[in-house]
Amino acid sequence: MSIVTLTMNPAIDIATGVERVRPTDKMRCTPPRFDPGGGGINVARAVAALGAPVTAVFPSGGPAGVLLEDLVRVTGVPTRTIPVATQTRQNIAVTEDASGDQYRFVFPGARLTAPEQHRCLAEVERLAAGCEYLVASGSLPPGVPAHFYQTLADLAADLGVRLILDTSGAALRAVRGGVYLMKPSVRELADLVGGPLPAPADRIAAARRLIDTGVSEIVVVSLGAEGALAVRAGGAQRFEAIEVTVRSGIGAGDAMVGGMTVGLSRGLPLDDAVRLGIASATAALGTPGTAPGHPARIAELYRETTAAATAR
Repeated sequence: MSIVTLTMNPAIDIATGVERVRPTDKMRCTPPRFDPGGGGINVARAVAALGAPVTAVFPSGGPAGVLLEDLVRVTGVPTRTIPVATQTRQNIAVTEDASGDQYRFVFPGARLTAPEQHRCLAEVERLAAGCEYLVASGSLPPGVPAHFYQTLADLAADLGVRLILDTSGAALRAVRGGVYLMKPSVRELADLVGGPLPAPADRIAAARRLIDTGVSEIVVVSLGAEGALAVRAGGAQRFEAIEVTVRSGIGAGDAMVGGMTVGLSRGLPLDDAVRLGIASATAALGTPGTAPGHPARIAELYRETTAAATAR
């Protein structure tokens, strides 16, 4: 069964390096790397890396949009693009060699008109009618109302498709129900509930509130170096992170969503699907730019996590 991803705010992610970041002075950078970006596109690349069928839907505008389409095409991910009048955005990530710190500059997305938004939904409806999982990931661009993802959730429910959602801010706060699995970071979850979540019990309670109120059937909270927390009506489970050297953190959360979606689509129980997601995210941390992890590396990390869980 195929997976469809929707990216309402796609981007070209440009990555480069410099010896040291300084104000005013010209900084001579390394040759830039260009990657297709935006949450759903990154998810689709992670899904494809695991050998699962996927189609990426996204709006595209201007010369930057043409380049984005070419970059996605090179990855081998099938696409359905919606032409829009405003140019697709570009983001920049600069790694300082002296410290290893990464500076990420994120620009506003293309402003989408109401007819353009409708065409995005119509394309999703055509494709999602034959799939099992629909993944919506990333922020909403200018012009798109905060309730857009709720409209998408209602559409998915009508089609009998499970919606996996990864977003933040106003777009997350506007969701009222119909989500199968939601993956906020602990910071995004704290913002959603309106207060800090310092302790595991606080995080579980916040996630369970989303389940009890019908917002989402499952909530998987990414905790960064602390791992992840999966909560559903029947209980909660904590997952340890895998320690690795980080080359680039961009897209790791999307890789986690991609791995979990593939696991669920293959009939894995939730705990194993989350482990596959963690393995996918960890493998992505060792790649340049927003590239997904190598399939062999993902498989190796997945075996390690499942073996460690069995041994406990």
